[in-house]
Amino acid sequence: MRKVVSLFMAMILMIGVLAACGPKRDVGQVKENNKGNTTENVEKPEKLVVWVNDEEKQKQALNDIFKKYTEKTGIKVETVAVSMLDQVKKIALDGPAGKGPDIFYQPHDRIGDIVLQGLADPVDLGDAKSEYSKIAVDAVTYDGQIYGVPFVVETYGLFYNKNLVPEAPKTMEELMKIAKEKTNPAKDQYGFLMEAANFYFVYPFFAGYGGYVFRNEDGKMDTSDIGLANDGAVKGAELVQSWFKNGYIPKEINQDVMNGLFTKGNVATVISGPWNIATYRDALGDKLATAPLPVLENGEHPKSFVGVKAWMLSAYSKNKEWATDLMKFITNEENSLHYYEVAGEMPANEKALTNEKIKNDPLISGFAEQIQYGEPMPNVPQMSQVWDPMGNALQFIAKGDNPKEVLKEAVKTIQDKIAASGGGQ
Repeated sequence: MRKVVSLFMAMILMIGVLAACGPKRDVGQVKENNKGNTTENVEKPEKLVVWVNDEEKQKQALNDIFKKYTEKTGIKVETVAVSMLDQVKKIALDGPAGKGPDIFYQPHDRIGDIVLQGLADPVDLGDAKSEYSKIAVDAVTYDGQIYGVPFVVETYGLFYNKNLVPEAPKTMEELMKIAKEKTNPAKDQYGFLMEAANFYFVYPFFAGYGGYVFRNEDGKMDTSDIGLANDGAVKGAELVQSWFKNGYIPKEINQDVMNGLFTKGNVATVISGPWNIATYRDALGDKLATAPLPVLENGEHPKSFVGVKAWMLSAYSKNKEWATDLMKFITNEENSLHYYEVAGEMPANEKALTNEKIKNDPLISGFAEQIQYGEPMPNVPQMSQVWDPMGNALQFIAKGDNPKEVLKEAVKTIQDKIAASGGGQ
């Protein structure tokens, strides 16, 4: 998910241009047309076109699922491999020409952009809504409507090297003790590392003390109410600053340096995501373990950003009822588990996520537990205005500047950028 952020910021600049390509339709009519998304009394199409992410293991797992769907319904599923990062731009061009898909695959934080462009229709999950984790459904809900069928969830957590720390630290106090005892920069040895100047990873420590990006009231984001300079956010920033001040984390830390040191066995604990499981496991073998983020001193769990990848219904599809049926089929418990076993990604289907296969997977279980403490990354377009100011703020905080003043300035910059983009509440 984090890899999508920078591209999302670039994409938002194109909304004005691409929105004109979207089909012109009355919102009330869209709701009525999609009501129930039932296939009852709807003629079967010969085929459904699906744009899948261009990644080998994902394609392998989905092909297995699509074969079963064809056996069940007689409908052929035609797949086109298109990187998630390219699908939005491509569907805006191909959709009006009748060359687009019936369904496509996107990270949830791009939904606001996609809806504004008119590229996707709402989906009525019906009784199937209860099959998905609440946080996943919340993530794909925009302006009160569901715009995707959740498939995959991800967040970050704590990796640790059991040779250096036999058990995972359960509290931030325990983690700081490890950092103090096992850090020796002269030997490139560290007790604790993370990308501590990267807002994506730092957010949990703001939110755990009461900070927030935009006020969320009953699923609706108030983008005029930014909580990144309130008392909780400042307290979180002070905690992060202490890591640099105490020499636990070098100011020049980045993903490549952190991963290199951890895979060499030089680091006891790191905060990262499940996308690094394969790399870390290859290097550390059975010394590798995972856990949720340690509890803060106030007794709260750090609230990590949760990302959801979802199937979306193209506004240009002529087979919306059967396309919706296919999305629900892909994401049912059985198929979600198959996808997890082949592609290695955590399912948004609640029964699959709590299945014994996942609960007993020592490298996935830590992330699965952390998800329950997380919150969906905001899916409104205004989120694109947050990343740069907060990234800059964290750079200043790492260098020792006053966190409260730095955050106040960052929030003012975010507000100005939102106003300049014409993106109010």
